[in-house]
Amino acid sequence: MCKGVIDAVTILPESSAPAYTAIVTDRESHRGAVDGKNHRLRLVWIGRRRVPGIVAGTRLRVEGMVSLRDGLPTMYNPRYEIIGTQES
Repeated sequence: MCKGVIDAVTILPESSAPAYTAIVTDRESHRGAVDGKNHRLRLVWIGRRRVPGIVAGTRLRVEGMVSLRDGLPTMYNPRYEIIGTQES
């Protein structure tokens, strides 16, 4: 399980197979990271053109199996929970 903020989403054209992709960055690990690496995770929902609530800036928690694709950790069809923000 990991959590982070969606930095970007990719919407494919109608002519391609449906898949919705988002890049999540674990910003909390950046503060404490000593290795200097970028902690990013690609999320891919196969068969979907959009996923409600999954837009740039959304904080979420995801869970699923991770594989490496094109050098970036990738999770296919993850279970997710959107993390709300407290109102002041």
